Amino acid sequence: MAVLGWILEDTRRAERLLGLTGLTPDALRTGLGDRQVLAAVLEFVSGHEPDLLEAAEMLGFKPEELTSAARSLAQ
Repeated sequence: MAVLGWILEDTRRAERLLGLTGLTPDALRTGLGDRQVLAAVLEFVSGHEPDLLEAAEMLGFKPEELTSAARSLAQ
């Protein structure tokens, strides 16, 4: 998942992901195909507008595509 890679490029952002989502590094590694883990990662990015805008730009998505994917996975 490109968004997770983008998050992990920055140590502070990665630590914030773990702190806010309650995920562990092991849970991220083993849960890459898990809908709930993917939803948590996308919700993390969507929940902080500066991250959302930067991630969307860097990864070639529209911000609303990322937020829509987060909502879809969370259902």
